[in-house]
Amino acid sequence: MKNALTLLFLFHSIFIFGQVKTGQNNFLIAKEFSKEIALYNSKSFLFTQVVGISNDITKFEIIPLAAANSGELTTLLYKCGDKQIEGLLLGFYGNYWNESGVIYQGFAFKNFNKEKAMEFLKKIDECLDKYEDYLKEDAGNNSICFKYDDIDVLIDCPNLSYSIRLFWNGFDSSWEKTAFERSKRRFEKKMK
Repeated sequence: MKNALTLLFLFHSIFIFGQVKTGQNNFLIAKEFSKEIALYNSKSFLFTQVVGISNDITKFEIIPLAAANSGELTTLLYKCGDKQIEGLLLGFYGNYWNESGVIYQGFAFKNFNKEKAMEFLKKIDECLDKYEDYLKEDAGNNSICFKYDDIDVLIDCPNLSYSIRLFWNGFDSSWEKTAFERSKRRFEKKMK
């Protein structure tokens, strides 16, 4: 009986912790997601989807800015002096279901060039300032929403501290106050 249980747990752990990269949308099946994993995987996304890869050597840098406490969203700054591009990557993480109904966790990256990133962060910040009283007036019930590019943004104030939810490409990720402010502050500082 002990041997059967040992084998069961062994095979179960192989399936739980196995990683498989799929071809569509750069999703990876993973058990957990962190700034380190986001940094590791964002490099391949950046050089294949944003910078472009060629026979020439191209230098670029990626700096993790902040990860949400929920683990659903990580922000990363990138710069490529060789191609004169820079911007912000949003690393989304969440649950997915395949055609057979099997649940797995996947992630993908959303790219904003520097100007779009500044505009996106500024729009959220301005909404928070303009609607702070409304959100706190009936905390948890009052909400605001808007669309930016292909991201739907929902902001509410459930515990007198705002919460930002980003809906993109099947992801529903929370971006709490501290992580948003840290991302914005660090992005603006590094881009000056």
